Amino acid sequence: MNEATLEHVNVTVSDPLATANRLCELFGWRIRWQGDAIHGGTTVHVGSGDTYIAVYSRGAPAVAEAETYATRGGLNHIGIVVDDLDDAEARVIKAGYAPHSHADYEPGRRFYFHDDDNIEFEVVSYKAAAA
Repeated sequence: MNEATLEHVNVTVSDPLATANRLCELFGWRIRWQGDAIHGGTTVHVGSGDTYIAVYSRGAPAVAEAETYATRGGLNHIGIVVDDLDDAEARVIKAGYAPHSHADYEPGRRFYFHDDDNIEFEVVSYKAAAA
């Protein structure tokens, strides 16, 4: 059996285009596609050539009431691999987000932040820190 590859994750946001543009600025991604989607909604695919996040909305989404780590099927965080963690953190801070939960352990260094829709992102680098 061949190993499978994750192609995309689809998440509901308040403004798909604003979220996609923000992810492009933070991670150097591009908008791969955008258009009409299921249930009369709009979706924007944002990412690299191989993988992407589909950000979707069909109007004002309901706010999640339960903490995701305690909710079956909850989205806990989205992990993003970067080459330069310090540069990525500087971009996150410049965009107005507060990095937290920094950790340095095998196999990499990481931090987390929450976006405008309270989606948690884990940003990780598997490259050794500069000496």
